[in-house]
Amino acid sequence: MIAMDGLILQLAGLIAGADEILIVTGAGVSTDSGIPDYRGPKGVWKTERPVMYQDFVNDPVSRVEYWDQKSRAAEAFNAAHPGAAHRACVELEEAGKLHILVTQNVDGLHAAAGTTTGKLVEVHGTAMEVSCLECGDRSPTQPHLDAFAESREAPICQCGGLLKPATISFGQQLDPMTMYRAQLAAEEADLVIALGSTLSVYPAADVPLIAARRGVPYAIVNRGETDHDGSIHLTLRIEGDVSVVFPQAVTTALT
Repeated sequence: MIAMDGLILQLAGLIAGADEILIVTGAGVSTDSGIPDYRGPKGVWKTERPVMYQDFVNDPVSRVEYWDQKSRAAEAFNAAHPGAAHRACVELEEAGKLHILVTQNVDGLHAAAGTTTGKLVEVHGTAMEVSCLECGDRSPTQPHLDAFAESREAPICQCGGLLKPATISFGQQLDPMTMYRAQLAAEEADLVIALGSTLSVYPAADVPLIAARRGVPYAIVNRGETDHDGSIHLTLRIEGDVSVVFPQAVTTALT
């Protein structure tokens, strides 16, 4: 068995030899920032079943329940700061090695860390903005949360449409152009690294495999099993804390 230091050196070697790196991140990159893991043993999915998209659209009571859930989630998001893994992704971009960062997270921490808009694909949207389901207008989330806390009424756009945090809810379709950007990046990358994800939510979980099936090296860093662990396309699998392993590999690769 290869010691952890040896595995980190292997990952660092892959990073050093690549010029167009595709990074795919999940909840594990944000746990050290105070954001709960969605599907882990103490994750949100275990304790609070989400409101389905169609219920939000059709049922006023469900809309209030939804905004209640988002108000509670906002407490964690507002208190969170980018962690070591987020900052390591920014280091790769500054070094000219990051092709695209595809994240399943909605916490906005990659953007807060400094990953630029042109390099960031948030496949499940962002909780930092609210979108009108009618006219598409976007605005910061917090003022609407404040208004909801005072009125206990689900916010409405000036156009009369329903306002909803710009995240993808269960039963809601992913944005086709967002997924196109992610899939195109997978066709262009020369290395793909999945960080802190169980790789169990599709179609986002298929993005790294699109690259790997082309023969591109594929590395996974995660604490706990992933759905890709047995893939014949997997080059390197590191079991460990992504906020420790990945920054060490990036620092080694860039020095």
